[in-house]
Amino acid sequence: MEKPEGLTDLDVAARQQRAATTAKSVMKKLPEVTLAFWIMKIAATTLGETAGDLFAQTLKLGYFLTTIALFLLFVVTLVVQLRSRRYNPFFYWTVILSTSMAGTTMSDFMNRDASAKYLSGGATSLGWGPQGLGLGYPTGAAILISVLVVIFAVWKLTGMTFVIRDIVSFRGEALFWSAILVSNTLGTSMGNFLSDSSGLGYAGGAALVTGALLVLVALMRVPAVPNVLLFWIAFVLTRPLGATAGDFLTKPVAKGGLDLGTAGSSAVLLAVLIGLTGYAHIQERRNPAPSAPPETGEYDGATGRAD
Repeated sequence: MEKPEGLTDLDVAARQQRAATTAKSVMKKLPEVTLAFWIMKIAATTLGETAGDLFAQTLKLGYFLTTIALFLLFVVTLVVQLRSRRYNPFFYWTVILSTSMAGTTMSDFMNRDASAKYLSGGATSLGWGPQGLGLGYPTGAAILISVLVVIFAVWKLTGMTFVIRDIVSFRGEALFWSAILVSNTLGTSMGNFLSDSSGLGYAGGAALVTGALLVLVALMRVPAVPNVLLFWIAFVLTRPLGATAGDFLTKPVAKGGLDLGTAGSSAVLLAVLIGLTGYAHIQERRNPAPSAPPETGEYDGATGRAD
């Protein structure tokens, strides 16, 4: 290979290195995990709770029809996200919202039944079709935990990274979103258990989850605890925080809520989430996410990073 005129050996080597680096890099599809990320996550999960209840209970579509409709919405939003070539805040947070809404009704359908205690506003029925399997929160949570463990086991066997900012492949993103859907459904079950069955009430359940999240923040300073493990625990726990917060906003005062209604609460939360997403979009345009190296399949469980 002839060296171009005027270039030294060092210049040629530098060009070759840059070319190799560019060829091996791909655009990031998922966001950086910052404080803004967690604020938007809590807003999205709270909206998922109120919106899911809006369709299933307030509009009386029922858990069965609402679960089917919201799961199809999740599939549509996921296809858009997977086909995107780079991180787009509107695409990403739309999928998060759709998983939160679908997770709300999926959890309710699994755990509840058609008994009067789950009907609102004096209704005698709730939509067409079966309105729940009646498994109960402990059984439902056990099933969802088992499914989530299986997803993470398969993910680990692929050797792909668990660090979301380094997930760039289609397979890695598919595993990520599968874990997100199940974790949001699990988080709803946990939130409903804390609010309805534990005796803590809505405010007490939210306070308990907030305390657990603060413990996770403290553990970030412990080198022996992988940050990637703390991330996924926090991701699951922010869902019951959203569930209890959503119930606190919408449930009657007699039950410990503020009785703001599902429609009004959902509208306000949607406006907040759109505003935050718009801000994230502006920041992304000003400071585009850098390219990331492809996933090599080597995962370091101690550091939570891919080699």
